[in-house]
Amino acid sequence: MPTPRPGTPVRGSTTGRPIMAAMDLFGRRWALRILWELRAGPLGARALLAHCEGMSSSVLYQRLRELTASGIIVPSADGYELTRLGAALSHALRPLDEWASTWAQAQEQNDQNPAEA
Repeated sequence: MPTPRPGTPVRGSTTGRPIMAAMDLFGRRWALRILWELRAGPLGARALLAHCEGMSSSVLYQRLRELTASGIIVPSADGYELTRLGAALSHALRPLDEWASTWAQAQEQNDQNPAEA
């Protein structure tokens, strides 16, 4: 499966709108986890595998190629690190993280009080 690019058809969009291309890229197995692990600084492939228990090395290297080709990460002397664009993504995801926490609390309340839902 080719690396998603804005302007070309991607999963869920024949137009390849930028948001759809980004969702296709970040929706791939382990992609967001790799970005999460790189948020604090560079990590090598072995460290990423150790942090992402259950991920195969072939999937790791595929995601690293895709994220590098997309300008989100870059190889460095210490492994891989976020680019400015990748760091900006971390900031952009904060509102979604806050929403997800609110959603999780609502789900927990619904589970505890199903009649009130």
